Amino acid sequence: MIIEMRTYKTKPGMRARFIKLFVSKSVPAHKEIGMKILGPFLSVDDPDTCFFMRGFPDMASRDPMKAKFYEGELWKQELEKVVMPMIEKYDVTLVDDPKGLIHW
Repeated sequence: MIIEMRTYKTKPGMRARFIKLFVSKSVPAHKEIGMKILGPFLSVDDPDTCFFMRGFPDMASRDPMKAKFYEGELWKQELEKVVMPMIEKYDVTLVDDPKGLIHW
């Protein structure tokens, strides 16, 4: 399994709203496409930072699955214009879980 370790730093005071949209809208859409989601996790040290992991069966499926989400109506018509202004920065680290040690 290929996993994106995603870190989001929201603009001050926006984390709760970001998480609410993430859980209510993004997570179901990701799961419908077949992506695994673990999180969100909230930073204890920074009230504007959160984390989640997004899993794909393999590298070959990653780009098509991401495209299905980011080119889809939910992202293009609803979420992009609301979510992106909330984000100060984000970082993605790509890792491999070849033995399936992470249990979703």
